[in-house]
Amino acid sequence: MSFLSAYFYDSFLAKTEKACLKEWRKDILKHVHGNVLEIGAGTGANILVYPNNGIQLTLSEPDKHMRKQLEDKVVRNGLNHILITSNSIEDNNAKSETYDCVVSTLVSCSVPTLESTFTEIKRILKPNGYFLFIEHVGAEKGTRRRLWQNRFTPIWRNISGNCHLNRDIEDAIVNAGFTLKEIKRESMRKATPLVRPTIRGIAVKN
Repeated sequence: MSFLSAYFYDSFLAKTEKACLKEWRKDILKHVHGNVLEIGAGTGANILVYPNNGIQLTLSEPDKHMRKQLEDKVVRNGLNHILITSNSIEDNNAKSETYDCVVSTLVSCSVPTLESTFTEIKRILKPNGYFLFIEHVGAEKGTRRRLWQNRFTPIWRNISGNCHLNRDIEDAIVNAGFTLKEIKRESMRKATPLVRPTIRGIAVKN
């Protein structure tokens, strides 16, 4: 992602954060516990939402421009106990069954492949570990919105850090062998129309 894209990322999402995302983050992150990894932590939208319940928190962000803002935000808020890494989920060096929870918010749209990402998340989670997610997804197949998502994705991914508008993320989570403990489907208010369909919830490692 370019410096300018990273710089304006928070401003671009500001109205959506106020309309729904901030509430959704709180709803999901109240479930974190133990040793926690957030993948693609971006500029740190979640860092002030995590509960103060003794979790060990690692934030991974491979993009250097995003990571610089994340590091500044962590220092500015005195959160020096948080560990920040530059690893992507595909290149992380964690041992199997390391984490109690893995968190992903608006990340799965841009990973190289869903299969490799969710396989790796499952590997590093402890038995019965939680994968907590908020993701924008492909609209229902056969709808007009899905048609436009399919048409625009090749262009969109080139200007938005590999972001895919039309990924079937829920199916990919299930196909990776997770059990959906909780899932909600809702429109992401104030967002660009083609990214409004979302899912959020908890998937458990079997």
